[in-house]
Amino acid sequence: MKAARAAKDLSQDQLAQLIGVTRQTIGMIEAGKYNPTLNLCIAICKALDKTLDELFWEEDGE
Repeated sequence: MKAARAAKDLSQDQLAQLIGVTRQTIGMIEAGKYNPTLNLCIAICKALDKTLDELFWEEDGE
């Protein structure tokens, strides 16, 4: 998710504002310390033009 956000040239704060959460929430999701709701995952995907699989599916070994 962090790489996708950076590719869109968005800060954590800018992404948070786009989807209506706090910067801290974005930071915790990126750090793997917070499991977002499905609705929040979808909002993040729409903001970053990515699919759920691209952002949130963990491949074996990752």
